[in-house]
Amino acid sequence: MKLSIERAALLKAAGQAQSVVERRNTIPILANVLIEAEGDTVNFRATDLDIEVIDRAPAKVERAGATTVSAVMLHEIVRKLPDGALVSLADDPRTGRLTVEAGRSSFALATLPREDFPVMASTEYMSNFSAPAADLRRLFEKSKFAISTEETRYYLNGVYLHVAEGEEGRALRCVATDGHRLARIDAPLPEGAADMPGVIVPRKTVNELRKLLEDDDARIAVSVSETKIRFATPEISLTSKVIDGTFPDYTRVIPVGNTRRLEVDADDFARAVDRVATVSSERSRAVKLVLESDALTLSVNAPDSGAATEELVVAYGDERLEIGFNAKYLVEIASQIDRENAVFLFNSAGDPALVREGGDTSAVYVVMPMRV
Repeated sequence: MKLSIERAALLKAAGQAQSVVERRNTIPILANVLIEAEGDTVNFRATDLDIEVIDRAPAKVERAGATTVSAVMLHEIVRKLPDGALVSLADDPRTGRLTVEAGRSSFALATLPREDFPVMASTEYMSNFSAPAADLRRLFEKSKFAISTEETRYYLNGVYLHVAEGEEGRALRCVATDGHRLARIDAPLPEGAADMPGVIVPRKTVNELRKLLEDDDARIAVSVSETKIRFATPEISLTSKVIDGTFPDYTRVIPVGNTRRLEVDADDFARAVDRVATVSSERSRAVKLVLESDALTLSVNAPDSGAATEELVVAYGDERLEIGFNAKYLVEIASQIDRENAVFLFNSAGDPALVREGGDTSAVYVVMPMRV
């Protein structure tokens, strides 16, 4: 194999590959990226056996072929090469080395045989559709903060992607929860997605997906089966196993009878919560909200370290309410809000609060209260 490729294209492909491979693994080949050159294209394939990513880049291929090399090492080398460099890759099967050259720099990297590289089995997908990158990015980015990190509740370690009845008809919906907070985000249902099976997309896949969804104008081809999901553009495809489990009935925890309405500037609220939480103990980080007519007082009382209060002018016209929340959860939810104002709907001090973005009902957040 021998080819030359622009540094920018190689850096993008190597970056995608090195973030998928597991740093600590007992199977050496899983630390490598499979480089396959043919025609005027080179494919970079990486896997951790749960996720497989393939990045296609244009290249001048002098000799077709394939080999595998350390993904992290290749990325580090390319990252340190000068901008605009033309990089040549040449594989010598006799020495078991891949030569990487750019300008006056030359590197010889150890390779492993391409035959040892595991390729994810192809699946018959039950549902195939395409969706705007901006819609998919909003669905996953706004919900992923609520993914559980508790390994025992493995079915909560991802985002539940499914078709649901939204406020304005059927919608493509993402839900994530860890039992303390919940995010439910809707997007218009793409054509062909109506029969999609509901799947739980793992956290690592959601994080890797971000790189595919950067271009607002792109359309992403989505293929779903009961065991796998694939997201693809002409340049990159990301295939992932889905979490084998049943997502709980989240509709039961979304309150419907909350009538006490607070409207507040989302940025001001997040910054105020963050400021008063500075004095609280890291373990609980509880902040108390006292709501009175058009006024909100945030307070933290930490006997060991001190106390803090801050007042905000808000829109609130119901009876007085005192309620406590984990400060981190409030800041995370407020930071998801794109529109200027966050709308909180409360019932009582012991009931979960519902949070919306202004009058938009396509994004709904729920946060459980704490005793303060």
